[in-house]
Amino acid sequence: MVILMLKSFKFSCLIFFIFSFNLKAENITIFDFTDDELKTLKVRKVKGKTTWTLGSNENGNYIKAEAEGAGSGLGKEILIDLNKTPFINITWKVEKDLSGILENTKKGHDFAARVFVVKKTGATALSNRAVNYVFSSNNSIDETWRSPYTKKSIDYVLATTKNNLNEWVTVKANVKEDFKRLHDLDVNELDGLAIMSDTDNSKMKSIAYFQNIYFSSQ
Repeated sequence: MVILMLKSFKFSCLIFFIFSFNLKAENITIFDFTDDELKTLKVRKVKGKTTWTLGSNENGNYIKAEAEGAGSGLGKEILIDLNKTPFINITWKVEKDLSGILENTKKGHDFAARVFVVKKTGATALSNRAVNYVFSSNNSIDETWRSPYTKKSIDYVLATTKNNLNEWVTVKANVKEDFKRLHDLDVNELDGLAIMSDTDNSKMKSIAYFQNIYFSSQ
């Protein structure tokens, strides 16, 4: 009886270990924010160049983005199974925002921090569809609008400096549902992701930080 109970206990512990490991494995980290990784990321220049600086705190590595009348992003091609891990999780902070601009216009289409998720839907980059998760300086959480530059990219406010200026904020969004709701597109697999800080339209200066960007099952 004792041996049977011991075996049962060991089996339960094994199941718990496997289940816990699988839960942890469902989290897919996108960026490590290390020197080695920074050398491999694709730079997307809009105008001028954002200054990117690596750092760390008690929660791990982060990258600092400073843009002044300029804009560029850092991207990574990575396949994400949205049926298994549909949720994107982002920890970010805006230290200096872009107060007063009209973000849904060409002259004001700047963000201190934004994260693009991209689905390839054609032969060229111009045919791709994107959801652009933004840390807004002027609009409210959950507001959405089409980019004034392309109908194939939609801006979606996940955080705002009206609530959290110079504070770390962690947000979550269901990417699969967002592509369906915003693009009427059923997406099973994501093709890439990029972070960006840009002020090329407003000619202002922004300072922002990105940390702990990953996909999860829930």
